[in-house]
Amino acid sequence: MAKAFFRLQKFLRRTQFLLFFLTAAYLMAGSLLLLQRTRLVIQQGSRGTSPNPALALPDEMTGVGLVDPWALQNPRPGARLLVGMDGPQEPALEQRHSPRWLVSRNSELRQLRRRWFHRFISDQEPMQTAGLKAMRRAAEHKGTYMGCFTDDSKERTLKGAVFYDLRKMTVAHCQEACAERAYSYAGLAYGAECYCGNRLPTTAAKPEECNSECKGQKGSVCGGVNRLSIYRVEELRAGARRRRNVIYRGCFRAPDNLTDTFPASLIQPNLTVEMCSEFCSKKEFPLAVIRGQECYCGYPTGRFSLRDGADGLRCSSSTPNASSTARAKYCLVYQTPVQDTRCTDRKFLTTKSKVFVALSSFPGAGNTWARHLIEHATGYYTGSYYFDGALYNKGFKGEKDHWRSRRTICVKTHESGKTEIEMFDSAILLIRNPYKSLMAEFNRKYAGHLGYATDRNWKSKEWPDFVNSYASWWASHVLDWLKYGKRLLIVHYEDLKQSLIPKLKEMVEFLNVTVTEDRLLCVENNRDGNFKRSGAKQKDFEPFTQEMKDLINRYILTVDEALRGRNFTGLPREYVPR
Repeated sequence: MAKAFFRLQKFLRRTQFLLFFLTAAYLMAGSLLLLQRTRLVIQQGSRGTSPNPALALPDEMTGVGLVDPWALQNPRPGARLLVGMDGPQEPALEQRHSPRWLVSRNSELRQLRRRWFHRFISDQEPMQTAGLKAMRRAAEHKGTYMGCFTDDSKERTLKGAVFYDLRKMTVAHCQEACAERAYSYAGLAYGAECYCGNRLPTTAAKPEECNSECKGQKGSVCGGVNRLSIYRVEELRAGARRRRNVIYRGCFRAPDNLTDTFPASLIQPNLTVEMCSEFCSKKEFPLAVIRGQECYCGYPTGRFSLRDGADGLRCSSSTPNASSTARAKYCLVYQTPVQDTRCTDRKFLTTKSKVFVALSSFPGAGNTWARHLIEHATGYYTGSYYFDGALYNKGFKGEKDHWRSRRTICVKTHESGKTEIEMFDSAILLIRNPYKSLMAEFNRKYAGHLGYATDRNWKSKEWPDFVNSYASWWASHVLDWLKYGKRLLIVHYEDLKQSLIPKLKEMVEFLNVTVTEDRLLCVENNRDGNFKRSGAKQKDFEPFTQEMKDLINRYILTVDEALRGRNFTGLPREYVPR
């Protein structure tokens, strides 16, 4: 017995010593690793510091084939912009620390650029948190809870409007959104999705199946997986009715058979716009069409596409010398608060895409808007090389999917450079007027996706520094994609805005997706999406000095020459020079 006890004691002593030794070795290794990482960060910080402390990004954005903008403003005899250059020239040593020197791109500087994007997103977090706190302080919802119902995406009853807020959704927020659009019911699902309509689903579910907590309100239930928590919002509609937006679309030639074209109609003496809009809103149609005392409700279709407007006098009853027969050939069209939901359903690709497609643009060139159009036209989510929480919260679910998953129809990117470009099999290259792009990106940098920069921002020294750095990036981005892109579709933002359906058809065909004309018309009816800037916009504001214009115009001419050299259509005439 004593012998066994002695062996056990000896074993415990050895184990104790072994544990002490391992602990000491672990602490020493951790200390050494910490010291090594600290020294590495200090070294990288000293190397990566921008010569201009006002900018985190200026020197990263240069492109192959561009020269120093200082040289552009002070040209030497014989100097010219180089389009087909394989690499940037080594600058003189005395110019190495000049704030106007544009260094060559490399992997380290591109990583810094990506950090800038992520830092901007993190800067928006306080604003989003403040909005969340304000929402929590809001009054409790006033609607009547109707119960938990099943949700079938193919035959959804609440299909009048759809909203997403994957971070701040609350019951009150959903109710208010539906009430402002004249709906009777608001339904919430997955804790973050809001659906509006005027009819309850037929199939009720067990109360415990609605078990998803609202993303923006702890303790509240916002539906579940394929389950809707539905509220009646009639109490809110009386106050919301005054705020509804009924938009005049114009005077159009009436189709030959109105009853066949429009699924709902009403004949009412002394018919008014409000009466017709109210009727069509209850029927969940986005268009209210008035001809005399007749009211019709429906969607834009091939028979009635709203593309060819007529003179408004043809619809006016006060027009002299206009017979009632002539006026009967035309009708007034109004947009009701109801959302056209024929194209709002979206999903991830069921099988991995064989072709890896980029949606590439310079920041501020309308990439988010183009993604909205592509998603609603094709019915598939778009991905992103980055992660933007604001976009994800508003329904761009591909933001959270890994950009190389190939489950999205295309991938947003602002990257340039040989390595980044050659990862993609093909690309839609979206180009916008650099003057507009620079202002849009400056607005986004200081006011987010939906706001405008203040006068103080525009008048600060950061604006000229921003232009000097980003103008070269605008040009180098296009030049790099022209040089290294394998298969390109060039789309000019201005052409897409002016001729939406034809250009969107080109983009969809490039993505090898077949869509119906009605779906494209639905996209046109919802063309703005949820990312149209709001707020006080400065009128007749010219932020560009003559020096800035000279710099930008040189880059415009370089890009125009490069596009024509690759047998693409040159830049729109409105780009060149101011």
